Amino acid sequence: MVRGVADDVSSTVDSSTAHPARRYNYWLGGKDNFAADRESADAIEAVFPHIRTAAVENRRFLQRAVRVLAEQHGIRQFLDIGTGLPTADNTHQVAQRIDPASRVVYVDNDPLVLTHARALLTSAPEGRTAYISADLENPESILANPDLAATLDLSRPVAVMLIAVLHFVHDDKQADEAIATLLGALPPGSFLALTHATADFLPPEIAAALTSGQVRGTGSFEGRSGSQITRLLDDNGLELLEPGLTVVSEWRPDPGVTPPPAEHVSVYGAVARKP
Repeated sequence: MVRGVADDVSSTVDSSTAHPARRYNYWLGGKDNFAADRESADAIEAVFPHIRTAAVENRRFLQRAVRVLAEQHGIRQFLDIGTGLPTADNTHQVAQRIDPASRVVYVDNDPLVLTHARALLTSAPEGRTAYISADLENPESILANPDLAATLDLSRPVAVMLIAVLHFVHDDKQADEAIATLLGALPPGSFLALTHATADFLPPEIAAALTSGQVRGTGSFEGRSGSQITRLLDDNGLELLEPGLTVVSEWRPDPGVTPPPAEHVSVYGAVARKP
């Protein structure tokens, strides 16, 4: 068995329960995961064989969204919630290639991510990064954290990145309130970039298996429809950038790249501006 960092810190985190960040790490080919994460990930992959494609395309969306926000909209501050374990081209790396003075705050609730904070916090000298151990379900605690205030200037535009995290908030009202709380603390010209798992493009039998909770690990997420996600954005008065809400692989793909079929991805993505 290939050992990763997770195996060496198993005494400090719960290795018996699968965690989304570590499961995602496994699908991306990482080694920072436990047996429980791999078993859960394999069970999902057995039902939805394209899950690794979905994970890769979700990650590519993050990188393109950060690039668009930094290059075309002048965003120099990012609040990345549900950041997961570090991999190639994290938010601060993409942003600081465009402007080394960019500032990023990462937020996650997996203790293993904390052990990797040093890698996440490796900022360009001109910029700054910070890591907060917190949960999207308590957005007030994120905003009140002194490390956020020390890193980001909330009087200036900030891009909130909710990448593959909002679908772990089951209650629609709570999801709506999380967005409202975060964006409510930010000035006009701020942005929300999100991705969200969906069953809209899946065959009925696969959708039923993934959303019924019968497959280990699937009961932890809410596969909202496109109309449900649109309603969350509309409720908060956000203005969608082109091409609007679409499959992540079809959101401003890089030149010469042919996106995989929507049913192989089944993740929506959007970037929206606070007017």
